[in-house]
Amino acid sequence: MSETAADVVWLTQEAFEKLEAELNELKTVGREEVSARIASAREEGDLSENGGYHAAREEQGLMEGRIRQLEDLLRRAKVGQSQGAADEVAPGKLITVAYDGDDSDTDTFLLGSREVLGVDDSVDHQVYSPQSPLGSAIVGAKVGDEVRYEAPNGKELMVVVLKVETL
Repeated sequence: MSETAADVVWLTQEAFEKLEAELNELKTVGREEVSARIASAREEGDLSENGGYHAAREEQGLMEGRIRQLEDLLRRAKVGQSQGAADEVAPGKLITVAYDGDDSDTDTFLLGSREVLGVDDSVDHQVYSPQSPLGSAIVGAKVGDEVRYEAPNGKELMVVVLKVETL
């Protein structure tokens, strides 16, 4: 299966190292701590009414889900700046679009995720996934391109790419 631009996750070196450290922590210390809590709760007896046991099992499930998510992110990751021309829409860039060609109805958003891009919550922009209907439609478009896509409600929308910025 070939890799598309929407499949690649562009990370800064700092973000890559942060996610790698989180994964390592979860796979070692995190798993050991949850296993110890589960074992301790089992020793208390009847598991059907043991809230501590059920809470630890739920935490274990959430943690394993996060481990799988991080492994997938890091497997698809490329460290460095998003590729493509400076005016080309790609994950890891700040995009401004006008809806239905109306320059007064614009939206500026990050294409990617705050976590992946290493952007904190102080950056005041929405984040769209490259796999979202709008994100997947505009990946590869250039400034000035008109792009049509189907919104989740089934309505066809059109945007014009006004600006593409590298973070």
